[in-house]
Amino acid sequence: MRDIRRRSILAGALAVPLTAGLPAASATAAGPARRASAPDTEALRAAIAGLPDANATAALVRVGGTEGRWRGSSGVHDLESGRPADPDARFRAGSTTKVVTAAAVLRLAHEGRIDLDTPVQHYLPGLLGRRFRPVTVRQLLDHTSGIPAGDGLGTTFEEVYAHRFDTLTPQRVAASAGAKKPEFCPGRQQHYLNINYTFLGLLIERVTGRSYASEAARLVLRPAGMRDTYFPGTDPRILGPHNRGYQAVRKADGTTEFLDVTEWNQADRFAAGDMISTTADLERLLTGLFRGRIVPRPQLREVFSVPPGIAGASYSAGGLQRFESDGKVYWVKSGGRYGYNSAIAATRDLSRTLVYSVNSTDAKSEDANPVVVRIITAALK
Repeated sequence: MRDIRRRSILAGALAVPLTAGLPAASATAAGPARRASAPDTEALRAAIAGLPDANATAALVRVGGTEGRWRGSSGVHDLESGRPADPDARFRAGSTTKVVTAAAVLRLAHEGRIDLDTPVQHYLPGLLGRRFRPVTVRQLLDHTSGIPAGDGLGTTFEEVYAHRFDTLTPQRVAASAGAKKPEFCPGRQQHYLNINYTFLGLLIERVTGRSYASEAARLVLRPAGMRDTYFPGTDPRILGPHNRGYQAVRKADGTTEFLDVTEWNQADRFAAGDMISTTADLERLLTGLFRGRIVPRPQLREVFSVPPGIAGASYSAGGLQRFESDGKVYWVKSGGRYGYNSAIAATRDLSRTLVYSVNSTDAKSEDANPVVVRIITAALK
């Protein structure tokens, strides 16, 4: 239900008026001169100005496509030093990882090593209990499997923060989900859950005999030219240049403390959300994928196909969500880990692309972050 809410937030963001009177943020522009369909550079500068504030400490934005390009950054590297944010910084990309995972599965399908219509029980015997009907690989990809969420390390920020250096393996997460009862009959509903992509990561490892990280790099990262992207596994650090991430915590005396949440073991996110990347690399992922350089035809059709006959379905087997505004269709994926929000979006013809990373101070909130709202409003108008 959370991503249905996010979809409505995105729709609302496109209608929110821009905040007026903000000072200009640092930015560079390139490409053709401003015209009706080109990026609105003034609105984009205003969208990320004034950071850090209560909602975010930094923002990195790339708008691209055939209509024109714009690059911008604002905010700080860290609250202690106050030095400017690194525009080329690495960050936790969260659920945009799913686009890489889906592309890897579709590549393996093209190679004949995975059949999208074969039940996952064939590839991963014993992980799903007897109460589950056959769940196809395609149903994992488009979130129509009916597999419930697996167990985690807590349900509140305080609980998971206390366990941020602990390791919860994807195998344990998958086993806990498989021991529960199905949410619904496979193929009857669409419910976006990380567990689908946890199973897909394990599937990749089973059919290739190699780690998810190595196969994702071979099948997707290298063909896309994503040189600054990697999967940290159990390492809680972000290697290389990065801006610090923070979580706002309300204290008993009514004041707000900003906890540094940069270091965090993301092993349980696995193929559903542990990727570390840059805005430049995520832009390369979009363009390489949409141009057919990563997933060949006919599997590329899966990237832009939403399952028919399911009310409200919007996710494709490519890990992307279909979103329409003012007659224009965008394919979108957002991600959120504590301290970091990110998203990728593009039209099928790549006339407009958007990639952002926002160091949100409440990245897992279901409420729209005002900085993110402003970026989306300015970039996709």
